[in-house]
Amino acid sequence: MRLLYALVLTLFTALSAQADVDIKSVTSQGGITAWLVEEPSIPFVALQIRFRGGASLDDPDKRGAINLMTALLEEGAADMDARAFSRAQEELASSFGFDASRDEVSISARFLTENQNASVALLRAALQQPRFDEDAIERVRGQVLSIIQSNQKDPDEIAGETFNKIAFGDHPYAHNVNGTTESVTALTREDLLAAHENVFALDRIYVGAVGDITPQALGKLLDDLLGGVPATGAPMPAEAEVTIPPGVTVVDFPTPQSVALFGQKGISQSDPDFFAALILNQIIGGGSFESRLMNEVREKRGLTYGVYSYLVTRDLANVYLGSVSSSNDRIAEAIAVIRDEWAKAAENGVTPEELEAAKTYVTGAYPLRFDGNGPIANILVGMQMLGLPIDYIQTRNDKVDAVTLDDVKRVAAMLLEPENLHFVVVGQPEGLETTAGN
Repeated sequence: MRLLYALVLTLFTALSAQADVDIKSVTSQGGITAWLVEEPSIPFVALQIRFRGGASLDDPDKRGAINLMTALLEEGAADMDARAFSRAQEELASSFGFDASRDEVSISARFLTENQNASVALLRAALQQPRFDEDAIERVRGQVLSIIQSNQKDPDEIAGETFNKIAFGDHPYAHNVNGTTESVTALTREDLLAAHENVFALDRIYVGAVGDITPQALGKLLDDLLGGVPATGAPMPAEAEVTIPPGVTVVDFPTPQSVALFGQKGISQSDPDFFAALILNQIIGGGSFESRLMNEVREKRGLTYGVYSYLVTRDLANVYLGSVSSSNDRIAEAIAVIRDEWAKAAENGVTPEELEAAKTYVTGAYPLRFDGNGPIANILVGMQMLGLPIDYIQTRNDKVDAVTLDDVKRVAAMLLEPENLHFVVVGQPEGLETTAGN
């Protein structure tokens, strides 16, 4: 029977990507709000919960505490050790996930309708009665330390950490979510309890639910699951002051191919010009083989297998990033081409043909995100955290279609700063060296 439930859980998790997503706002008797999409045709519920703040709430001398604490939530709760907790999930055919990022701690849950009460009780124990057993702490600490050590040998990770330190200075965004070898090694059980108290609070919670559950039943579930969570947690960090100087930072790393991460200040998703910026980025380097960067850097010159740019919108800062890798003797040329394309777009904007192709891609790709109850629940939470209206899904593509050629040209001139692009290059690049002062 458990195998049958697991099969159902695996196979029948999706609403049709073409279906209308009818979102209801639900508020429990205890005052907890969630967004719900009812789908009663399959006896299954996907729940997504996020607590704003995430690893940014780490104490400065306890980096990595929130990440380690989050990883330990499935390592035993209440009177269950790690093995008993895992067995209980298996018997219920439930699936829980716990993750920490810079801006949030996320909890995902999938369970069958008939096992809802028992699954919610098990998840409540994980959230509100974690054990933090010493043997579990040491086991998971070892896993985190292994990840940190591996990242120290990964050029992409090195580039990211270096860029974050340059861009964010003393802000929490400058620090790795995992912490450092020294900070994680020094963490105690008391530090993890403090991290738990800092993160889990009702003043920073967002919930999305999709599946076989009514608004009334969801309200009761919210109170059963989250009743007793403290009203407030640690103060949120201040917004980051993004200070990205122009130039190049070279990180010496023995490899025949250099990895480059480049960027500048970005744009908020709440900005009225965000959709024009989204279209602009799609044309410049948004992942398509038709992008300008892919055409100029890869197709015409053969300098790389791939080059991309992307808008990064975070709670406390926004940046516009890109990445490319090339052989040590050609990375300087690739960087020169990227700067040139940035300048061309800033000065001349885009063509009507590029605009229409980008709109078609961006609007056509959007429905593909709604490919399961879990992804939809995730989208519902993201919308709430961004302050988007409840009808955003229905109006989003209309906003994309409303972007004009003049909009993109104006935003390109405002947003793109070719003279202020900073490139972090990890490798042994020929013809490049760190700019003075970086």
